[in-house]
Amino acid sequence: MDNTGVILCHDMKLELTESINLCAPDQLYVLTDETTHALCWPLLQDVKALAQAHHIIIRPGDVNKNLETLSDVWQALSEQGATRHSLLICLGGGMVTDLGGFAASTFKRGIKYINIPTTLLAMVDAAVGGKTAINFNGLKNEIGVFQPAFRVLLETEFLHTLDTHNLLSGYAEMLKHGLISNYMTLNELLAFDMAEIDYDQLKRMVGLSVSVKEEIVEKDPKEQGLRKALNLGHTIGHAFESLALSQQRPVLHGYAVAWGLVCELYLSHVNAQFPREVMRRVIHFIHENYGSFIFTCDDYEQLYQYMMHDKKNKGGIINFTLLNDVGELRLNQTATKNLIYETLDFYRENMGI
Repeated sequence: MDNTGVILCHDMKLELTESINLCAPDQLYVLTDETTHALCWPLLQDVKALAQAHHIIIRPGDVNKNLETLSDVWQALSEQGATRHSLLICLGGGMVTDLGGFAASTFKRGIKYINIPTTLLAMVDAAVGGKTAINFNGLKNEIGVFQPAFRVLLETEFLHTLDTHNLLSGYAEMLKHGLISNYMTLNELLAFDMAEIDYDQLKRMVGLSVSVKEEIVEKDPKEQGLRKALNLGHTIGHAFESLALSQQRPVLHGYAVAWGLVCELYLSHVNAQFPREVMRRVIHFIHENYGSFIFTCDDYEQLYQYMMHDKKNKGGIINFTLLNDVGELRLNQTATKNLIYETLDFYRENMGI
């Protein structure tokens, strides 16, 4: 095994034990939320290397990915004697790996951490790539640092504990990875039966999906250029997510990304000649599996304002990642307000609103 990196596990307990031994920590801490402590910790509790671990349990949900929870984790590390040579294991979904990674990266100027993502979204997105963050001031992932985990251990057995909505949430990021890579990957993703899940096939697809992200992150760890490819679907997707939150009807991140892909594939078709037939196939898959996000013309201005405040923008210009074709990237694209409104019209017409 490499000293760092992402591992698709064949023997989770052995690979976790070897990772801990490589770190040789003086103290060991396991961060979970209440849900993953109940559902996922039992799969690891007989690992001998974890016998003396301290447990830090936080409240679940993105609403708790905040300064208060971060402070609670720092406090627990401090009170339980963590040093710069300690190790934090983050066992959970994206909220736990985002916040836990940030807590580890900042405690005593940085201690090592290992991510063990337990949701599909965390496996293919949040836990991989070294982005850590908390939400602040009503803005998602507003405060954070780039700091890769010592290891990311992917164990797809955890996916058996997931409901369909959370599986689909992660699958949207896999669709995005398919769109930015090649037709073979995309076609397999579009043909996968979400009603009768083949977990062995899904495990192989997760490995492929993560390798797409890893390759990009390795070339551009701090999002100076190529890593912007991973933003496909996210500029408008984040706006949908923010609107839903402001209207007290929160949606899962992956659902917002899926709906964002509908819009940004249309923009790609208009601005970069992305093939209409491929766009139609992806939109059909998303409509069938994710349903529709409901909004009206009255919401257009607020959605536009959310796009204006996206972290990826520069000089007040909305930044999109678009595609000429599957795997053919067009980074740093923009669109007029009229075209964005036209895109929202297209979404509502084609998603049955």
